Amino acid sequence: MNRINKLFQNKDKNILSIYFTAGYPKPDDTIPTLEALQKNGIDLVEIGIPFSDPMADGVVIQQSGQTALKNGMTLRKLFSQLKDVRKTIEIPLVMMGYLNPIMQFGFEEFCLECKKTGVDAMIIPDLPMSDYLSDYKPIVDKYGLEFIFLITPETSEERIREIDNNTNGFIYMVSSAAVTGTQNSFDRQIEYFTRINSMNLKNPRLIGFGVSNKATKDMVFKYSSGAIVGSAFIKALNETGDVEKAVLLLLEKLEN
Repeated sequence: MNRINKLFQNKDKNILSIYFTAGYPKPDDTIPTLEALQKNGIDLVEIGIPFSDPMADGVVIQQSGQTALKNGMTLRKLFSQLKDVRKTIEIPLVMMGYLNPIMQFGFEEFCLECKKTGVDAMIIPDLPMSDYLSDYKPIVDKYGLEFIFLITPETSEERIREIDNNTNGFIYMVSSAAVTGTQNSFDRQIEYFTRINSMNLKNPRLIGFGVSNKATKDMVFKYSSGAIVGSAFIKALNETGDVEKAVLLLLEKLEN
């Protein structure tokens, strides 16, 4: 069974997933970041592939990606850093990136490297679902990987059902129709969260985009299986300049 399925089988509430940009703040921070996150109880990690034109990302993650690219981070370098990752890291790992660098690397080679290094799933926000199902799903399935789809408040019920039928990991529920970034509350999203809950989807959902404090985290925990935190962790890295301290600072902000 995939590590993601095992996670949700063993823990169906209050899951905390963290996103970080590979190669940021320093080029060799990938493994230390993963170790610090696992040590402090993070359930799932999304490893961001830096890209020069990240459409869905706000300024904080954009800047981290630009720094990572200046640091020389590439997909090939990232996979070389991850080659022995499963010697120390047991939690599920998800690669998150845009289609362009993955296609330049080679989609099947990307899936092969994910399989070899122990990456469990991928999120590619700009890969259309129809293209994925017709051209890419057979390759993803061949290597035993999961493909995670995003839904937003604007996604139709028909499309959500189609996503649910073609997913076997979790659904990434984007909190609002905006780019990534921190928010103070999710009061205006309650109708959306409630509507999706009432659909009784077979896959668990994690809510991301804007989770940055106790209020947003608690709201997300109430309406889904857990939270995805990205920009707030990058901000903590910016504040501390240290991976271990950044994890502790983030956890403190999410609890107080």
